[in-house]
Amino acid sequence: MKKHYKVGEQGDTQPVPTEFTPAPFKKSKPPEALKFEVNLVAEAGNKQQKTGTVQINIPGFSPVKLYCDEQPPVGDDTAPPPLAFFAAGIGFCLMTHLTDILTARKITVDSLRLEQSIKFMTNLGTMRELGHTTEGECLHVETHVIIESDEPEERILGLLQEAEGACMAHHALRNPIPWSTRLVHNKKEVLSHAG
Repeated sequence: MKKHYKVGEQGDTQPVPTEFTPAPFKKSKPPEALKFEVNLVAEAGNKQQKTGTVQINIPGFSPVKLYCDEQPPVGDDTAPPPLAFFAAGIGFCLMTHLTDILTARKITVDSLRLEQSIKFMTNLGTMRELGHTTEGECLHVETHVIIESDEPEERILGLLQEAEGACMAHHALRNPIPWSTRLVHNKKEVLSHAG
């Protein structure tokens, strides 16, 4: 019997944050860059089960309801873990730019494949039981883009270079970006820090 495993579905409603106001989409005029945001509202369920509604604020993008879980014993393995979504988002974002650019530049490709390995570190399962705080790191992102094409090597190299320069997920990986986190406990802000 196949186990019920849920990843996501088209959402019925947009995410409704209470702690920030989503920005309205503003159409850009060339050569001005398009600025947009992706908003997520997530809630915890039983054990490690989580649901979240995410939406890109560009018109035409539907909200998506995603499911998330962890493996036993902490979770029930009913949905992908958060790092699977993280890794898939990085790879799929680069592939979006590769396919968009090769179409726009009329680059003929017989096949396009991406293989990726991301190395992580956590002491979640070892040190916490000894009373230490939990720590984790992303150690390395390794991406392999495999293209079969009769196009000249320089053209395929240019395709990858442009796609890496356009990929917002890869930009976030390669560059320090501003961040902020707030903690609201019982409707009172108890922490707000940024870097």
